[in-house]
Amino acid sequence: MPHARRPNRGPSAAAQNRAALIAAARELFATDGYDAPLTSIARAAGVGQGSLYRHFPDRVSLALAVFDDGIRALEARAAEPGMTLDDMMALMTEQAIASTAFIDMVSAKDGRIMALRDQVAALLESGLAEARAAGRVRDHVTTEDLVTAVGMIAGLLAKIPAELRRETAERAWLLLRKGIEP
Repeated sequence: MPHARRPNRGPSAAAQNRAALIAAARELFATDGYDAPLTSIARAAGVGQGSLYRHFPDRVSLALAVFDDGIRALEARAAEPGMTLDDMMALMTEQAIASTAFIDMVSAKDGRIMALRDQVAALLESGLAEARAAGRVRDHVTTEDLVTAVGMIAGLLAKIPAELRRETAERAWLLLRKGIEP
């Protein structure tokens, strides 16, 4: 859907332009994946490519801004009393269903992305320790195993139509739980 380009309002529009770019990227990454054309993202945001590159000098910078909201949501939920490892994995799966671009981004070899992956792993670690102590997870299961499981599911979801993603994710988790749970 073509978006009308807004008139240039100069520096006063910087915050709005940035927000519009992040929203457009979130939408296009969800439908077209991590390799969605940056020109399409700028067009969908109603800004020029110059504005896009002023805010985000490369694709990774834009993707990190998009996924920063997701990480903050995960961190907020992880801090809630009673939050379980299952709850965290379900939330991560929901994010993978909503945006399969996450797996493409995580597979990139960039230190900034590795830092994001490390944040996710740290969130899983505390839930894993609690689940292991409660006997809900096999002793051999590591945080890296859980990150791999999320990656496997996200990679699977990236290859199927959006309307089948939820059902497919649920079936995949049923299979994976057999190796995770005692």
